[in-house]
Amino acid sequence: MKKILVAIILLASHKEVIAQSVKIDQLLYGVAYYDEYMPYERLEKDVQMMKEAGINVVRIAESTWSTVEPQDGVFDFSHIDRVLNAMHKAGIKVIVGTPTYAVPTWLVRKYPDVLAITPQGPSRYGPRQNMDITSEHFLFHAERVIRRIMEHVKDHPAIIGYQIDNETKHYNSAGPDIQKKFAAYIKQKFGSLDSLNKIWGLDYWSNRINNWEDFPSMVGSINASQTSEFAKFQRKAVTDYLTWQAAIVNEYKHPGQFITQNFDFEWKGYSYGIQPDVDHFAAAKALDIAGVDIYHPSQDALTGLEISFGGDVTRSMKGGKNYLLLETEAQGFPQWVPYPDQLRLQAFSHLASGANMVEYWHWHSIHNSIETYWKGLLSHDFEPNPTYEEAKTIGRDFQRLSPHLANLKIKNNVAVLFSNEALTAFNQFKPGRENYNDILRPMYDALYRMNVGVDFIDPSSTNIEDYKLLVVPALYAAPDSLLQRLNRFVRNGGHIVYTFKSGFADQNVKVRASRQPGIIGEACGIYYSQFTTPQNISLKGDPYQVGNENNKVSTWMELITPTTAKVLAYYDHPVWGKYAAVTQNNYGKGQATYIGSMPSNTVMEKILADALKNAGLWSEEQQLYFPVITKKGVNKYSKVVRYLFNYSAQPITVNYTFGNGRELLQGAEVDKNSVIRLEPWGLKIIEE
Repeated sequence: MKKILVAIILLASHKEVIAQSVKIDQLLYGVAYYDEYMPYERLEKDVQMMKEAGINVVRIAESTWSTVEPQDGVFDFSHIDRVLNAMHKAGIKVIVGTPTYAVPTWLVRKYPDVLAITPQGPSRYGPRQNMDITSEHFLFHAERVIRRIMEHVKDHPAIIGYQIDNETKHYNSAGPDIQKKFAAYIKQKFGSLDSLNKIWGLDYWSNRINNWEDFPSMVGSINASQTSEFAKFQRKAVTDYLTWQAAIVNEYKHPGQFITQNFDFEWKGYSYGIQPDVDHFAAAKALDIAGVDIYHPSQDALTGLEISFGGDVTRSMKGGKNYLLLETEAQGFPQWVPYPDQLRLQAFSHLASGANMVEYWHWHSIHNSIETYWKGLLSHDFEPNPTYEEAKTIGRDFQRLSPHLANLKIKNNVAVLFSNEALTAFNQFKPGRENYNDILRPMYDALYRMNVGVDFIDPSSTNIEDYKLLVVPALYAAPDSLLQRLNRFVRNGGHIVYTFKSGFADQNVKVRASRQPGIIGEACGIYYSQFTTPQNISLKGDPYQVGNENNKVSTWMELITPTTAKVLAYYDHPVWGKYAAVTQNNYGKGQATYIGSMPSNTVMEKILADALKNAGLWSEEQQLYFPVITKKGVNKYSKVVRYLFNYSAQPITVNYTFGNGRELLQGAEVDKNSVIRLEPWGLKIIEE
C-alpha cells in the first residue's frame, strides 16, 4: 500500500507523465473483441472473417479483470494469450486495455470501500464504473493487475499500444474519504479560512467555516463556489488517475508503442457535448495519442454532426494531432442499424476530422446482460450481414488509400472557446432546462452546417491568438486574466461572438460587482443590469429575415444598453423593446458580437455568418451547405485532400469550385468548375 500512497502524493503535486510522439503510419480499421464472451469456440473463424473485412487491429482485455484475476492474487492470462497469438499469426495488430473500469466480485467482498459513495448513497455491485478511483484499496489492486498484465504481454509482437481504463470519470464519488482529500486540497490552495470565507461568500446562511476541522461535506452545499470547486477537484482526480495509470504502463511499453484513452462526451442518448466530469485537455497530456468514443443517431437522423463535433474536440486535445476512434457503432441500438452506404459515409467522415483509426464496438453481439441489444458488426448468429458486407468495402478502401488519407493535417481559423469551469458554474444556475452544452451545440452545429472548420480551445490553451474568430458560449465563470486576454484578442484584430451569461462571475463563481457583462463589456461596447426570461418574445422587425416562426428568442433575455456598440436586433416588446438583443462593436482592430438571449437556430446561423464575413472567413466552402458537407486537410504528399459528403437520402449535384484533382475512390480526374454527383448517403474524396 505504501507505493500507492507515494503515487497519490506525487500526483497531488502535479507530477506529469511526458507523453511521447508516436506516429501511426497507416489507417487502422478495427473492432473490440471479447473472446471471453463467446458462447462457443470460434476464434479461428472470427480471425478469418476479420481478415476478409480488412480488419487490421483489435482492442482486447479492457473488460476482463474478473477473468484475468479470478481470485485475489491468482492470475490467468490464457484468454489474452490465445487472442494475441491468433491475431499475430493473422497479421492483425492489437491494442491491450487495462481492465480497471469494472471491478471483480472478490475485490468488493474484501474491500467494500472500493465502491464509490455518491450523493445518492453507496454504489451497488453489478454495473461497471461504480468505484472510487481514489480508494487506496482500489488503487493497490488496480496497480497490481496492470503490472501483472504488462509483465506478461509487454514483449508480444502483436501489440501496438495500450488503452488505459475505459471512458474514465469520477463516478460522482463524494464519500467521506474524498471529502477529506478535498478539504486538504482547499487548505493548500487557499491557506487562510478568512480568505476562503470571503472568496466563497460563506457568511451567507451561516455557512462560514471557522476551523479546518469543521470543513463540511459538499454533498449538501447550496453554495455554487463550493460545489464548482469540488467538481474541479473531482475532474482533477480523473486527470491524476489517468496520469498514474499512464506512468505504470510507460514503465513497460516499448518505443513506438502508444498509450491512449477512450474519452467520451455528455450523453443525451448519443454523444452530445463537452463532458462535465473530465477535463479532457488536462487528462490528455499523459497520453501519446488522444482517443475517443463517438456514438450518434443513424438512418434518417444521420447528419454527421456528432462525428464532426467529437472529432474536432479530440483532435484539439493534443493541439491538432490525429487521434484514434476507439469506439463507434456498427449496428448499435436497433434504431441505429445503418441504411446501405451509411457505414461507409460514417467511416470516412471520421477520417475527414483527423481520425487515423475507426474501430467498432464491437465485433459480435453479446448474448447476455445489459448490452445484449447493442449489436456489433456481427449479429447474434455470427453470420455475414449487410453491415458486415459493407464493412468489407471500407476495409479494402482503407488499405488501398491509407498513404493518401492517414495523418491528415487540419488547420482552422475558427475556434470554440469552451470551459469546464464555466460549464459547471452555468449548470448550477441554468435557465430552464437548457444546460451549457445546449448553448454550445447550436453554435457549433450552425458552423458545421455552413461548412466552417472548427477547433476547440479552453482557458489553458496557449494558441488562442492563432485564430481569427472565436465563438464563446456562456463563459459564465472566468478569471479577470482570461477576459482581459479576450479583450486584447479583439483589440489586436480578432473577432469574437459571445452569448449571454458571459463574463458574469469570476473563477470562484463570485458574481462581479460591476455592470455586466463585466470586463468584456469594454470590447463589446455594452452594459446591462437586468435580465428576465422571454415569454413569446421576437426580434423587432425580423432583422434577419427568417419569418415569424424562426424570429423568436428563448431561454434567457439580457436587457442590453449599448455604449459604443451597433445594435443588430432589438426585442419586440412594449416594455423591453428599447433594449438590444444582439450587438456588434468595433474595438481596436477587431470586432465583438454579443448575443443577449437564445435565438433560434436559423438566427444563430445568420449571426455567425455575419461574423465570419466580417472576419474575412467567408470562402468557397460556404457556397455549399448541409446536407452537403465538405472537409479538407493536407496529406503526407503535401496535397489537399477534400471530402464531399451527402448526408441525405436524395442524390445531389455539386458545383465543384475547388482545385483540379483526382477522386480517390473511383480514380477519376476532377476538374475545377465541373459538376459532381453525390449519391444518397454518398461521398467523394478528391486529392487536389
